[in-house]
Amino acid sequence: MSEALVGPMQDTEHREVGGLQLDIGKAGGSRIKRIIYPPGFRWSTHMKPVVKTELCMHAHAGFLAQGRIHVQYEDGDTVELAAPHFVSIEPGHDAWVVGHEAAVLIEFDFERDTVQKLGMPETHHHG
Repeated sequence: MSEALVGPMQDTEHREVGGLQLDIGKAGGSRIKRIIYPPGFRWSTHMKPVVKTELCMHAHAGFLAQGRIHVQYEDGDTVELAAPHFVSIEPGHDAWVVGHEAAVLIEFDFERDTVQKLGMPETHHHG
């Protein structure tokens, strides 16, 4: 694990929620985020009680810089991502860290307008 990849950052908004660490920086009308998902993290276990939705309804677009993530959509479709890997995850999923290494995602978003601005579907559709 690279200390530079997971170490403290300056000039960001730092949050810890549901066991993950989040650093947010602004870039024009968008945000660039570094999200550190610890080993054992699972959205349905750690975030569902916080956000109170059945599945993660955020779109994720960015770069998985470290670790492995398993994504499972409501319709049963699955995606296994291993760093280094570009990421495009549609809303309507559960996801968890695979293995004993933290997953580090560098993500780009437009807050509530991410799906629309990136031209992603509102929810995942089998295909």
